[in-house]
Amino acid sequence: MDRILDFLKEEDGIGTVEMILILVVLISLVIIFKDQLTALVNDIFSQITSKSSSVY
Repeated sequence: MDRILDFLKEEDGIGTVEMILILVVLISLVIIFKDQLTALVNDIFSQITSKSSSVY
């Protein structure tokens, strides 16, 4: 029981505010570069599809 209380009182690691800031930055980057990311993913999947047909 003491180990659980020590773990809950521990202040090391990532806090809630830091985690929220990281998520906000990641979401904003996805929104800003949405078109480029979509094009990149579509290109990757088309290459996978064309290369996999040569294997079979």
